[in-house]
Amino acid sequence: MKLYYAPGACSMAAHIVLREAGYAFDLEPVDLATGTLADGRDYATINPKGYVPALALDNGQVLTEVAAILQYLADARPDLKLSILPPDLAHYRLLEWLNFIATEVHKTLGGLFNPQLPATCRALPIALVQRRCDWLARALGAGPFLMGAQFTIADAYLFTVLNWTAPLNIDLSPWPALQDYLGRVAARPAVQETLQAEGLTG
Repeated sequence: MKLYYAPGACSMAAHIVLREAGYAFDLEPVDLATGTLADGRDYATINPKGYVPALALDNGQVLTEVAAILQYLADARPDLKLSILPPDLAHYRLLEWLNFIATEVHKTLGGLFNPQLPATCRALPIALVQRRCDWLARALGAGPFLMGAQFTIADAYLFTVLNWTAPLNIDLSPWPALQDYLGRVAARPAVQETLQAEGLTG
């Protein structure tokens, strides 16, 4: 398999899960500003949507959309319990988390990276992020992870997008539970390996 990624982007969630599950894979960085690969090829030939991640499978197919990639990787290794199989209601709770992270956290924070977003338009999405953090801190409870004791694909995704608060200058200190959560996830060996591989340590 080959993961097309950009350092620190939402593709990092898939990168974490690839390492958590012990997959053999290659990494291919994408220059999102130019839409090109390191050898100059047009990334749109891999993913016409133009964004990361894309996962090239060994059978020649390419899978896109981070939540779908995460579920695919977890379903192929059910023994690791990175997901939960149906018909257990917890399976749908996990899907609930993935959808919430994608639509309410990822998209809200991601929009703040747009350099064309006027400064006067930042207050509303930041306020929304803060409300989501209020809810997240309560929902996490004692944790230690979103689904309780077991680390899952939802944790890889939430860790990735919550880390965007730092470059966006959004202070998480009002939510110590979320800061502690990020620390717990960051301490996992697979996460440390991912951060190092993407040049995000030190």
